[in-house]
Amino acid sequence: MAGRIEDYALIGDMQTAALVCRDGTVDWLCLPRFDSHAVFAGLLGTEEHGFWRLGPAHAADAQPPTAARRTYRGDSLILESEWDTPRGTVRVTDFMPPRDGAPQLIRIVEGVTGRVPMRSALRMRFSYGRVVPWVHKHDGRTVAVAGPDSVWFDTTAETYGKSLTTYADFTVAPGDRIAFTISWQPSHREPPGLPEPEQSLEATEEFWREWVEHCTYHGPYREAVIRSLITLKALTYAPTGGVVAAPTTSLPEDIGGVRNWDYRYTWLRDAAITLSSLLRTGYREEARAWREWLLRAVAGDPENLQIMYGIAGERELGEAELDWLPGYEKSAPVRVGNGAAHQLQLDVYGEVTEALHLAHMTGLARNDYASLLQLKLIRYLEDHWDEPDEGIWEVRGPRRHFVHSKVMAWVAVDRTIKLIESGDADGPLERWRELRDDIHRDVCERGYDKERNTFTQSYGSKELDASLLLIPQMGFLPPDDKRVIGTIEAIQRELSTPDGFILRYPTEGEHKGVDGLPGDEGAFLACSFWMADDLAMIGRVDEARKLFEKLLSLRNDLGLLAEEWDPVRKRQVGNFPQAFSHVPLIDTALRLTASGAYGG
Repeated sequence: MAGRIEDYALIGDMQTAALVCRDGTVDWLCLPRFDSHAVFAGLLGTEEHGFWRLGPAHAADAQPPTAARRTYRGDSLILESEWDTPRGTVRVTDFMPPRDGAPQLIRIVEGVTGRVPMRSALRMRFSYGRVVPWVHKHDGRTVAVAGPDSVWFDTTAETYGKSLTTYADFTVAPGDRIAFTISWQPSHREPPGLPEPEQSLEATEEFWREWVEHCTYHGPYREAVIRSLITLKALTYAPTGGVVAAPTTSLPEDIGGVRNWDYRYTWLRDAAITLSSLLRTGYREEARAWREWLLRAVAGDPENLQIMYGIAGERELGEAELDWLPGYEKSAPVRVGNGAAHQLQLDVYGEVTEALHLAHMTGLARNDYASLLQLKLIRYLEDHWDEPDEGIWEVRGPRRHFVHSKVMAWVAVDRTIKLIESGDADGPLERWRELRDDIHRDVCERGYDKERNTFTQSYGSKELDASLLLIPQMGFLPPDDKRVIGTIEAIQRELSTPDGFILRYPTEGEHKGVDGLPGDEGAFLACSFWMADDLAMIGRVDEARKLFEKLLSLRNDLGLLAEEWDPVRKRQVGNFPQAFSHVPLIDTALRLTASGAYGG
């Protein structure tokens, strides 16, 4: 059985990523890209679907021992896990060097004290655990081949095969260092070069050290902010600048339920807010790369803007179910691809325009086509802003006039007006000022419940929605507006869990099925960060700080967050780690630091 979601560590090379459990098992790895087929899919099934365990030897009928300690080496993605055993202490260092050739996962075993018997058990299964590869020796190296893929396994330890698994049994003493490496290569190509684990470790540490030095945030939450920034960088596909929402698919929002989605793609919304956070903390190169990715992905067809694309800008992301995988803790179906790609979500126009606006305001070199694209997006919105859509949460029920979508349409027009006013673009200024006023008036008249003094999820509805918390953050209304304060307080009353976290929208009682799906879900972590932001904006800074620090306590021991928090099971749920959780963590830390609302 896979570990709890929060038991996993992330390692990666900015092109793909692996999840490593506390017991030293790699249960998830897609090669060579984030969205490739998994070679280790045990996370969504059993050991039969692929895994790589490296840790102290244990009895066949016993559970693998978990590490007594684990940490990232400084500000990096280099994972160090230590086991204390009756025979001594051993350390395993796991990392994926930033790619210069074949993708590699390197694991270095180091003896600390005593003499510790160790075992490596490597079971490669291609195509998400469905295909057993042909494993054989080639010039003294072990290689697994299946169709277009080959994975090469290199180590100085003695290996042997048993039950379609490659093992190595060995003992380490103080000072011993034994490395294990897997490298992916197209099966028709020549073998990848022999790995150089120690040199790669040094280069990987240097890469992260230099990258972190660019961070401009030096406030009281620096540790949490840096870890979140590293995580966001790890989710950025280096060759194109696309940002995946998470490196996993089908980790459930509702354990045992059907709310299981593939997040290994670039949502325009998630990527835009990610780049906004990176820009605010000094990372302009990532913003430039994403802007170039956006221009390539949208190309000359902004009228058919998708809400998400493949990491290289692919448009076709057809959804399929992998029926041979039982799912994480029997949460089925396991899905790959995402059928929401062709939904209409009008808020995306606002998020993209806001990111382009921020890039412009922070001095990113002008790109004429980016300005042209922004103008084209507004021309599209002119004709479509008043249509119903699927909204920010990608509901699979009927389309509605979601208030958040209208607010973000207003944002798109407002930021474009500012671009024209700055003299960096030409457009029908007066006409778009009227459009901005029309959208604002429409939202305030049709999306606001005067009796309850709150905005609602959609026009004419009674339900609330946590995305309404973005109204003051986007500048749609000032924080001290009574309608804003009323909305914040209504969401606190109606969408809070008993421990004070925020749900996206109601999924129980008379509201069950509002999103077109059965089952419930946990507290959406981004929404709880938004609440902390809003509380700070309306002057309730002590309350904001307490909520923020409570949210920080939900991170796992390595500072990572999934998409949601299950308030009943007290567990992280959803795909992991999740960009949409780490971005608002950074934003709230910046706001609280600016307001002086922090302890100590």
